[in-house]
Amino acid sequence: MKTVALVLAGGIGSRLYPASREDRPKQFLPIGGERSLLARTVDRAGFADEAVIATRPRFADEIDDHVPDAEVLIEPDGKDTGPALTYATHRIRERYGTDDEPLVIVALPSDHYVGDDGAFRETMTAGARVAAAADRLVTFGVTPERPETGYGYVEPGAARTADGVAFHEVEQFHEKPDAETARGYVAAGYRWNSGMFAWTPERFLDAAAESTLAPLVSALEDGDPEGGFEAVDPVSVDYAVFERAENVAVVDAAFAWDDLGTWDALDRVLDREGDGNVAIGDHATVDAADNVVVSDDKHVSLVGVSGLAVVAYDDRVLVVPKSEAGRVRELVSLLDERGEF
Repeated sequence: MKTVALVLAGGIGSRLYPASREDRPKQFLPIGGERSLLARTVDRAGFADEAVIATRPRFADEIDDHVPDAEVLIEPDGKDTGPALTYATHRIRERYGTDDEPLVIVALPSDHYVGDDGAFRETMTAGARVAAAADRLVTFGVTPERPETGYGYVEPGAARTADGVAFHEVEQFHEKPDAETARGYVAAGYRWNSGMFAWTPERFLDAAAESTLAPLVSALEDGDPEGGFEAVDPVSVDYAVFERAENVAVVDAAFAWDDLGTWDALDRVLDREGDGNVAIGDHATVDAADNVVVSDDKHVSLVGVSGLAVVAYDDRVLVVPKSEAGRVRELVSLLDERGEF
């Protein structure tokens, strides 16, 4: 079996505004470490025989600053993960597919937190083996630590094994729930849908051809990727392919994981400072705790407040209750309309 790690690096991560901006996407930021999220993701991909980074044209020239000599695949357009992964899977099959051994692609977002790189590599290898041996689309499920409303969920079905690896059939995918529904999902043993996947190119492209991505699959076979992208709307791979496909497997992730999608996520992945806050950058506090404080080269002072995310980057300052951190997306939409993002 030949394994290719496909690292997705074409998004912006707008909910981490103002650190993440139109010209500085989240994956290029060194959040919680000395190296960028992209560089750390590629480091973890050492389980694979090859690593390919998929990105959109505007970010392609910057990849080398974070991952020198990386193999970069440039998407014709940014239309969410469905078209991006369809295009990349087709191209990887052309580049690495042979009749001598099965080819498995492991798709990885470039902006996740992983607590144990060794366990991560073991899990990804196990999922790749299931994808090849059982001829299934594979999603990696994370055992929930809380009733999270910001993640989708995977409802596991019957337990199975393939090539000595345990997995569950996927009974159903569930969209992001409200708080009460999330508590029920956790109690019922559902997994978080991590957004990491494994598949053989044949299995994935067959499933994509039965979805709204069919015009793109057909255009790729005809050598017209640009026309294929024009023919489809932006759509996530979860919605377009996985939620509608048959014989999908879920392999349990055996490592600590977080999406790092919003500023409150830093509470879960970074250690607290002596003043009781989670901080990146220079700061001082008086009677202020349980805050997330992030800055680039600026000093930030907090007095008598708690439960906030305070972020100072460039000429911008964001102040938001941690419980409302997901609403930064609304702010970004407003700024984008004004041409100020």
